[in-house]
Amino acid sequence: MLTIDALKAETAIPAIIVDRDGTIVHINEVFEETWGWRKDQLVGESLTTIIPDNLRDAHHMGFSRFAVTGKPTILNQALELIILKADGQKTPAEHYIVAEEIDGHWVFGATIKPLDDSGADS
Repeated sequence: MLTIDALKAETAIPAIIVDRDGTIVHINEVFEETWGWRKDQLVGESLTTIIPDNLRDAHHMGFSRFAVTGKPTILNQALELIILKADGQKTPAEHYIVAEEIDGHWVFGATIKPLDDSGADS
């Protein structure tokens, strides 16, 4: 099973980690290279920064539902979702989202891979 520590050490696949409030606390170099964002643009910012406007309400609803119930509906499975690249382009990508309770608080992480070669070059 993919863990938060494994995501922190990931060097081959774009990875991101957010805290319980949805604040980005880590992205790796592959994330920067693939999606065009720099660490100084994302770390400390809301995860919604990389979520297109039209999908933010669904994200908030799912995040809130998990916080209240503790029951995951989208974790630990490959999902095709849209990511907002630094240049504003909306791009489909494979997200694999995990959650881990660390020191009594939930931490969330994901790998976000391009679905084809267009993710890194377009």
